[in-house]
Amino acid sequence: MNLEVRAEAPATFAASAGREGAAPPGRWALAARLARREARGGLGSLRLLLVCLFLGVVALAGVGSLAASILAGLSREGQTILGADLEVRLTQRMPTAAERAGIARFGDVSDSIRMRAMLRGLSGKAEGRQLLGEMKAVDGKWPLYGEARLKGGGGNAEVRAAIARGAVIGEAFADQLGLAVGDRIALGEGAFTVTGILVQEPDKAAEGFTFGPSVLIPLDRVAATGLVQPGSLYRSHTRLKLPPGTDPADVRAALEAEFPDAGWRIADRRDGAPGIRRFVERLAQFLTLVSLTALAVAGIGVADGVRSFLDRKSGSIASLKTLGASSGLIVRTYLLLILALGALAAAVGAAVGALVPWAVVAVAGDAMPVPPALGIYPAPLLAAVTFGLLVALAFAVPPLARAGALPAQRIFRGVAEPWPWPGRRALALSSGAGLLVVALAVWQAPEPLFAFAFAAAAAGIFLLLWALGLGIRRLAAALPRPRRALLRLALANLHRPGAMTGQLVVALGLGLSLFATLAVVETSFNAELRRTIPDRAPAFFVLDIPKEEAARFRATVPGGSEIRMVPSLRGPITALRGTPVAELASPPEGAWILRGDRGLTFSASVPEGNRLVAGRWWPPGYSGPPLVSMDAEQAGLLGLRVGDSIGVSVLGAELTATIASLREIQWDSLGFNFVLVFDPATLADAPFTWMATVTPPPAAEAGFTARMAEAFPTASVVRVKDVVGQVGALLGQVGIAVRAAASVAILAGLAVLVGAIAAQARSRIYDGVIMKTLGATRRQLLLSAGLEYAVLGLLVAGIALLLGSVLAWLVLTRVLELGFQPDWGVVVATVMAGALATILLGLLGAARALGAPVAATLRDL
Repeated sequence: MNLEVRAEAPATFAASAGREGAAPPGRWALAARLARREARGGLGSLRLLLVCLFLGVVALAGVGSLAASILAGLSREGQTILGADLEVRLTQRMPTAAERAGIARFGDVSDSIRMRAMLRGLSGKAEGRQLLGEMKAVDGKWPLYGEARLKGGGGNAEVRAAIARGAVIGEAFADQLGLAVGDRIALGEGAFTVTGILVQEPDKAAEGFTFGPSVLIPLDRVAATGLVQPGSLYRSHTRLKLPPGTDPADVRAALEAEFPDAGWRIADRRDGAPGIRRFVERLAQFLTLVSLTALAVAGIGVADGVRSFLDRKSGSIASLKTLGASSGLIVRTYLLLILALGALAAAVGAAVGALVPWAVVAVAGDAMPVPPALGIYPAPLLAAVTFGLLVALAFAVPPLARAGALPAQRIFRGVAEPWPWPGRRALALSSGAGLLVVALAVWQAPEPLFAFAFAAAAAGIFLLLWALGLGIRRLAAALPRPRRALLRLALANLHRPGAMTGQLVVALGLGLSLFATLAVVETSFNAELRRTIPDRAPAFFVLDIPKEEAARFRATVPGGSEIRMVPSLRGPITALRGTPVAELASPPEGAWILRGDRGLTFSASVPEGNRLVAGRWWPPGYSGPPLVSMDAEQAGLLGLRVGDSIGVSVLGAELTATIASLREIQWDSLGFNFVLVFDPATLADAPFTWMATVTPPPAAEAGFTARMAEAFPTASVVRVKDVVGQVGALLGQVGIAVRAAASVAILAGLAVLVGAIAAQARSRIYDGVIMKTLGATRRQLLLSAGLEYAVLGLLVAGIALLLGSVLAWLVLTRVLELGFQPDWGVVVATVMAGALATILLGLLGAARALGAPVAATLRDL
């Protein structure tokens, strides 16, 4: 500090710091004045604080803003996404006349049917080719909301006219099959002329996962296709446009009260795409927690930057104390400076993070599930700034307290005096800020238990890495001294006073561990998709085989094929132990069987790939009251046991069955697995269709789809490799988002490394000068520094590889229940990149320190 040293007694420091003739300033006013003077004198190592907080806050603000913009888009465009103010969905049936009249009295109604279908080309380039897609049969009012557009121009009116004349196909159909307007296509047993190519389908997002592009036909021509038959897997949508001012919640309640046994699912514009909303919320939660972990890594950089800055200011601090400044004034002065800089870094980081939604839309807008509502969202920005300031406080208080407790005699002892440890109050304040970060993260998370477990795991890894860093220092100190001077010097630098070994192990180790975990999980999952699943999975699914055509289907399948056929129906679960699902207080988050329709089947024996874990299977020829076997995992989530009752709506009829057994299901077999399997007597007379898995001989695979489409035009053929490819593409997009968030931890760790190098610069300059005076060359000293950082980088890479592999093994085998089969080449390359960055940055820092002139440095000692 540029303070004029006066001869007043120490007790008059506060008065002398004020303006002559003015009253002595208050404690915080004086601290603020001194903090401003410090800021004018240069930031020095506090630039590391700015960089680290900026990185952490950018990640948090970016993730929060992007999630908020997508959720706001879902809410703002709820009518367009749903295609209505309120939608009634039914499975395998249309509304009855009474039901439709009850719906229609509230407003304008539009009806549609949606189902899978094989589109076959009959002319042009597509002749003889086929592709699985989604048939959507609509009436003349579609769409009630939003804008549909044709390729080449044309809005809703033109789209409706084109559908009335034939079939409007999705652009993907045209691209993949080479279809053009005027070509002839077949859907089931019906033939249509392509009258338009659809480039914008306003209600596409609400339909969730689909097996292919859409093809739209008039609702009154569905019968000509022969696709909708008793037992066919289709879903009807009755959409309602309400008069202005009508609350859809009131309409929903009225319909549910008037038709309590309809077995339908009602959605309204407030949550037009609940599946997308849940996915976005969960992904945002995970990315936020990863970003908080990166911010914690940045906190280490904050602590190092503050400590280095205060170390360089030790002379000023000792001078102030000599003049009578209290430890409290020292702490307040630098605390205000650090909080001001932290607020600046957090504000700039939040501003940049607020722009992330625009950047994502510009780069990958077409891949977004819904168009985000671009704008500034204060809540995630305020949360990011709050987290940033709390982390800055938590990591800055300990070095501040140590500086405040520094004795004045320190000025006369150069760099030999060790720093005192912070007191209990400082440690309590630091710990309180850290706990508040965890509490806020858990409080705002959609799944608090998961957030708490993640935070606990991250804290455990922090402590483990800190212990490993301490162990490395002690091990380096205990090892025998090498005979070679360069090796001896490199080893000594790992445990010397002021060595940053512990901080670097934590900062770089955590970031690299995250990347190693992601690399192991991603490569293992890809291996599962490429190798394990194809070995066990069938080659094709064939859906919607007519009930009476089972024997002919078996005869049509190529000889030597492996075939498994199961009956199939669909229906929602309506009651548990006599309580309607709609009246359940808070269903568990993981109870996905309560959302939407479930696949239903019946079997005389335990299905292949299933294992009984409770109860007994019904005996052969059973014809008593309805019994059902249920997935054990879902039953456990819902608190259901053998002997409890469960209600299901089948084709509009309510069916109540007793749980006879619980099964453990091998879901990763990619065969037909059903949560609910009934006894044959209960559903055998119901209208159903067959589903089949088929693995033909390799020579017959190429023509299998065409053969089935010709023999069974109303059936749908799904190639397993196509499904696996879609899943892999989706996971690849998620992986990019996760790696982007995790990369902030790597950048923060590298910033900590740069800060550590800067913090050690003065010591390394002195060491280098003394070694040069004793005859060491610059090349030898660089080689010694290279050895030091190589050892450190390899140690950190090894720790990250070990921790990442263990964490990934837990995730894969215990959470995802997949095999552990990583691509070690990719994983090792990931962590070695971190080791290489450590070595290069270390050498750059050492080269700068060794470039100091010997004579000038010796004069300053």
